[in-house]
Amino acid sequence: MASVNVERTESGYVARNDRGAEVAMGGGDEQGVFTPVELLLAALGGCNIVTVEPLTAQRGHRLVRLAMTVHAEKVETSKLGPITVTYDVELPEGDEKADEVFRAVAHRVEEKYCTVSSALRNQTEVVLELPE
Repeated sequence: MASVNVERTESGYVARNDRGAEVAMGGGDEQGVFTPVELLLAALGGCNIVTVEPLTAQRGHRLVRLAMTVHAEKVETSKLGPITVTYDVELPEGDEKADEVFRAVAHRVEEKYCTVSSALRNQTEVVLELPE
């Protein structure tokens, strides 16, 4: 089960999990905060990268650098176009198989193991519960 609390505060909006982590968010005009769409992109990137890294390392190919950029354009007021995930990787020197393993793992994670990717791809239902 995953759950966050999102609320308006004196200084804007904040999302909190039950472990005490917080993320400030806003509409896009404020400095130092994420927009909700940026958080969605961060969730997608985070889901992929925190799964790719250990799976690649478990196979004996610890990447020197592993980063990514996740990008999307709004194509309508409330609709995103395709989301592009671009990896930035530095392979270990002298490791002939690292690139092949990384690519296989990255594809498999995106297609099968990233819950956020799956939710976006399969258009997970959103249920709205309002107070009575």
